[in-house]
Amino acid sequence: MKTEREKENKKEKKIDLSLYLVTDRRLLQGLSLTDLVRKAVYGGVTVVQLREKECSSREFYELALELKKIMPTEIPLIINDRVDIALAVRADGVHLGQSDLPVKTARELLGQEAIIGLSVENLKQLEEALHLPVDYLAISPVFPTPTKTDFSSPAAWGLDGLRQARNLTELPLVAIGGINEENAEKVISAGADGLAVVSAICASSDPEQAARALKEKIEQARKKKN
Repeated sequence: MKTEREKENKKEKKIDLSLYLVTDRRLLQGLSLTDLVRKAVYGGVTVVQLREKECSSREFYELALELKKIMPTEIPLIINDRVDIALAVRADGVHLGQSDLPVKTARELLGQEAIIGLSVENLKQLEEALHLPVDYLAISPVFPTPTKTDFSSPAAWGLDGLRQARNLTELPLVAIGGINEENAEKVISAGADGLAVVSAICASSDPEQAARALKEKIEQARKKKN
């Protein structure tokens, strides 16, 4: 059964979360960040999250500005963790973890039009999130992954956990953690509305083709469900 918060969020905005790129400059194969994003978007990425865990605030800000200049207006630019950076560059939204600024505070600062996502690492966090002003939840991690090490619980959700999450909410769910071309269809079939990927695109020698292949898997899985 939908909570009042879920009903409100559904009415507010429609976001295509199908293929959600989370950037990691450490993995890039000789490309600049802007080149990677251009190619990934051309290949079918529908959301880009700029994630920077190690750079200075100034560098983070400048990277966000660079991406905003080259991204199509219909593709949301989401800033990881940093509400101040999101505000400074007028990004489309922010993605928060469990140790970041509280969702309610972020919503007050960013306004109702902003996209706010929240990572949930277990069922308790998911249930608490149902009463928060979020637009989507990231089920994190679905599978173990070396690119996401900042979650408090070492246990991955797995496909069964993802199915359980899907049964508990009608909020859009984005699966992250170990997602690739081989398991993409299974993850969508288990209830994810979108796939968030890091290394599957960032570490690819051909990010455009990697994105296109993942998008095709998503579409195939959705056709089978229908």
